[in-house]
Amino acid sequence: MRNYNTPLRNQENETDQERFLREDAYLRAKQRVKKIKGFYSHLAVYLIINTFIIGIIVINGNSFWNIANFSTAFFWGIGLAFHALGVFGKNIIFGKNWEDKKIREYLEKEEKVNKRRFE
Repeated sequence: MRNYNTPLRNQENETDQERFLREDAYLRAKQRVKKIKGFYSHLAVYLIINTFIIGIIVINGNSFWNIANFSTAFFWGIGLAFHALGVFGKNIIFGKNWEDKKIREYLEKEEKVNKRRFE
């Protein structure tokens, strides 16, 4: 088993199980970064290719606002959206962090309102 020197903790006194868990966490994090990098590569290729396709169509004299010009971008965009869901999960916009942040925000507002009432 490869020893990953992560700066997370003192590695001298850790047990085999702790070392295994640390290395397992490292491998999962590495895999997650690889998936995110793959998505952003996919997004970059999507933007470059579709800009090129639409540019060629417009240069050849067709109208920019013709719906057929955007068919490739539309259907590929659906695939890209599914790729994003696969990488970031279903809570891509309203994730757990967002929920916690909003709850804290509303609690702080309520606390300010209550302070004004009782002053």
